[in-house]
Amino acid sequence: MKVIISADHAGMTIRNEVKNLLEEMNIEFEDTGCTCETSVDYPDYALPAAERVASGEFDAGILICGTGIGMSIAANKVKGIRCALVHDVYSAKLTRQHNDSNMIAMGERVIGPGLAREIAKVWLETAFDGGRHANRIGKISKYETEH
Repeated sequence: MKVIISADHAGMTIRNEVKNLLEEMNIEFEDTGCTCETSVDYPDYALPAAERVASGEFDAGILICGTGIGMSIAANKVKGIRCALVHDVYSAKLTRQHNDSNMIAMGERVIGPGLAREIAKVWLETAFDGGRHANRIGKISKYETEH
């Protein structure tokens, strides 16, 4: 698995925790987040990361900003991206099992680093269930292609 991780100025602490987790899990990753605490625009980080997941260059992506909301909205504008905003382990698991999410967004001002690690770990280790859920994802992909 190959993961891209990106964060704006408000997500640097959690980004570093998630990077440590990826290293511990021996998961190849690239960090494309900002390296400053000066305010930056989250779309400048979310959109390129989402494009690289959509292209197949990366299998998955993890985005972090203050709330996760802006990053998830931006990422979901990219065709082929299913980015879920998650702030708990249960949602992280279900978004993989039922929604086949290929990106997640988290908010550093909403959750702490320990929970962020747990969320990322569960999300990365959970597989898509397929079955009836595949049909639903297919409907989303069809709509995306037709519109």
